[in-house]
Amino acid sequence: MNIRNIAVIAHVDHGKTTLIDGLLKQSGTFRENEAVEVRVMDSNDIEKERGITITSKNTSINYKDNVINIIDTPGHADFGGEVERVLKMIDGVILVVDAFEGVMPQTKFVVSKAVKYGVKVILVINKIDKKNHRAEEVIDEVFDLLDVSGANDDQLDFTTIYAIAREGKAKFSLNEENDDLEPIFTTILKDIPCPTGSNDKDLQMQVFALEYDNYIGKIGIARVFNGYIEQGKNAFIIKDKTQIAGKITKIFGFNGLKKIEQDHCSAGQIVAIAGFENLELGDTISDNKDSKMLEALVLENPTISVMFSVNNSPFAGKEGKNVTGSKLKDRLENEMRTNVGMELEIIGDGRFKVYGKGELQIGILAENLRREDFEFSISRPEVVLKEEDGKTLEPYEEVIADCPAEFSGAVIEKLGKRKANMTSMINLSADITRLTFEIPTKNLIGYRTTFLTDTKGEGILNSSFLDYRDYVKEDKMRSGGALISNGKGSATGYSLFGIQDRGILFVGPGVELYEGMIIGEHAKTNDLDVNVIRGKQLTNVRSSGTDDAIKLTPPKVMSIENALEWIEEDELIEITPKSIRLRKKTLNPGERKRK
Repeated sequence: MNIRNIAVIAHVDHGKTTLIDGLLKQSGTFRENEAVEVRVMDSNDIEKERGITITSKNTSINYKDNVINIIDTPGHADFGGEVERVLKMIDGVILVVDAFEGVMPQTKFVVSKAVKYGVKVILVINKIDKKNHRAEEVIDEVFDLLDVSGANDDQLDFTTIYAIAREGKAKFSLNEENDDLEPIFTTILKDIPCPTGSNDKDLQMQVFALEYDNYIGKIGIARVFNGYIEQGKNAFIIKDKTQIAGKITKIFGFNGLKKIEQDHCSAGQIVAIAGFENLELGDTISDNKDSKMLEALVLENPTISVMFSVNNSPFAGKEGKNVTGSKLKDRLENEMRTNVGMELEIIGDGRFKVYGKGELQIGILAENLRREDFEFSISRPEVVLKEEDGKTLEPYEEVIADCPAEFSGAVIEKLGKRKANMTSMINLSADITRLTFEIPTKNLIGYRTTFLTDTKGEGILNSSFLDYRDYVKEDKMRSGGALISNGKGSATGYSLFGIQDRGILFVGPGVELYEGMIIGEHAKTNDLDVNVIRGKQLTNVRSSGTDDAIKLTPPKVMSIENALEWIEEDELIEITPKSIRLRKKTLNPGERKRK
C-alpha cells in the first residue's frame, strides 16, 4: 500500500478547509450525485457558524492506488496546540497562504513547527483571483520565513502551486489554464515521501487525538510508526516507568469522513483504535511491554487563565439544568482529556481555574457549555506569569494589523497607549497599510473591539504568542466605568431613555435586572449606580401613551468574547443557556464601596 501522510496548515481564513473540500470531491471520495455540504471538515455547530476550524480532524482519500491521509488543522493562534501535536504524525505539509495577505502570525507559528520536525513543504498560494494579489512577493516572504526558521535545503526547495480553492482550481504557473486540483495531487505523490517503518519490528503507535463513543468508549487516533497488529490482540500503553496492559478491541481506518472497521493495521497507517479507557494524548502503544516509549508530545504552555465558578447570582438556576459545582467539575475535567491546549486547576468552593491560549479558546469552551445547559460565571482573563532567575516574566504577542491607510494613525495611537512597540509599517496596496507590533498579552486584552470601531469594521487584526519578557506594571485599559443597576426588576424604556446619554447601554426595555448587574458602559472612568426600573409617574395630565415619543439607541449585544475583553477584575460574566449577563462580583453597592 502506497501511503502519504500530510497536514494542511495555514493562518486563519487562508483556505485550508475549502481546499480539503476540493481534494475530497475531486478524488472521487464522494459519489457524483452525493449531496455534500460546504466545508465538510468543520464538523461541529460552532465551526460551521463561525467558519473556523477549532480542532484538528483527519480524513483519507484513495487516489490512483495511493492512500493519502490528510489532517485539517486550525488556523487561529488560540488553537496552536492542535497544530503542534499533528506535525509529528505526518511526513509533509501543504502550506496554504493567501495571495494578498501573505505571511501572517499563525503562518510563522506553523512554519516554525514544520521546520522543527523536518517535514517536506508544498506551498499553495491561494485566492489568486483577488484583483490586488501579490503572489510573487508572497512566495519570497515564505522563502525568507523558512530560511529564518532554520529550514534545511530540502524544505527550501519547495514546489509552488497557485490555487483558487473555492473553485477547485490549481496550476503550476499564474498564466497556465487548468480547471481542477490535479497539480496538487501530482505534487503530493512526487514530493511527499512514503512513511518509513517496518512491519517486522515491535508495534509502536502514538496517539495524537482522542474521541469518545457511547458504545465502544474512548477512541485514540494514532500513527503507526512500526509494527503490525490485529484486532483482538493484547497490547500495552507504554509510560515512563509503567506499562498498562489492555486489548485492542476495534481498529478503524478512514475513508473520506467515515470510519471503516478493519481487522489489522500496519506501519505508516493512521488509524483509530479502541480498548483502552485510560488512554491519553501522546501515549505510546506497543505489543511488547519492554518496548521504548516514543518521544512525548511537548506543547507550548497556556498564556492566560480565567476562573470558572458556580453561578451565585439572584437569577441562579432559572435558565440552566446543570448548575452544581460537581457537574461543572466533571465537564471541565472531561474537556481537559481531549483538549491539548488547556489545563485545569481545581480551586475549591465551586471554583475552577482554566488555562488557555486566548480569549477565543476560552469563549468557545464557554459557548459549548451553555449549549449543554450549563449555568456558570467566568472572571476577567489574567496572563500567566513566569519566574526565571529572580525575575517576573510575562507573555508578549506579535500583532499584525491590516487596515485602510486613513485609520492607521488611530491604531498606532491606541496601541501606543497600551505599551505596544511598532516594529514595521508597510503598504500592502494603495489603500491598505500593514502595521506590526510587539505588545504584552495583558495589554492586548480588550483591544479588538476598539480596533474594529477605529477602522470602521474594515481592519483585520491577528496576533500570536511571541515569547516571555520582563513584566511591565499593569494599567487600567478600559476607558469607561460601568453603569450598574441599583435594584431588581424590569428595565423600563422611560428610565433607559433618561440615562442613555451617560454611556453605551447593554440592555433594552423589559430585560430582567438585579442589583449589581451591569447594564452599560459609563462614558466617564468611574462606575455609576443607576435606577433603570423606574417607570413614569402617571397623572390625570400625563398618560403612559406619551411613551411612544421615547427613542432609544439599540443596546450593544455582548458576545462571550466581547464580554471577556470588556470586564475588569471586580466583575464577572454570568452565562446561562439563554443569557449572557455582566455583573459586579460584589452586588450590594454599600458593601462594594467598603471593599
